Amino acid sequence: MTSLITTTQTIGPFPHEAWRWAVDATQTLISKAPIITISGVLRDGDGTPINDGWVEAWLPDAIAAESSQEIPGFRRIPSDDQGGFRIEVSLPTPATAGKPVLYATIFARGLGKHQFTAVFLDDDSGLAQSEILQQVPAERRDTLIARKQAEGQYHWDIWMQSDQETVFFDYV
Repeated sequence: MTSLITTTQTIGPFPHEAWRWAVDATQTLISKAPIITISGVLRDGDGTPINDGWVEAWLPDAIAAESSQEIPGFRRIPSDDQGGFRIEVSLPTPATAGKPVLYATIFARGLGKHQFTAVFLDDDSGLAQSEILQQVPAERRDTLIARKQAEGQYHWDIWMQSDQETVFFDYV
């Protein structure tokens, strides 16, 4: 018997249960490059933390520096009970120069289709020349920028909706 229900009509995905086998968030990052941390909170449109979401990060410029990792340049991070996430990033050499430090895919309950975004560092001297940021309205660019906190620490929240919604991209 064929089901008439499509994947967008379910209440899933259920990543915390279904993907446990596919992630080891405790793995220590081994990198030949300097390491920074980007942390934040995954939020819904009301500002409520999403405690069962996932952030997948792709760091193409980190592949060479992470050659001893199982999957160099890739992270799959679950949000915690408070919606928090923490991603360790190998900084490319030379600096990012207006390119994203990472590309992120967001998964969460109720999302029929995952969302794509990019993250830039606020102390990147090449932000004004970024081809990607120039495609985003000036008043929305801040949603893609991780703010420096302490040495090696950056903060970036992901908003799935609201007037603070993170800019998400379509890929063609």
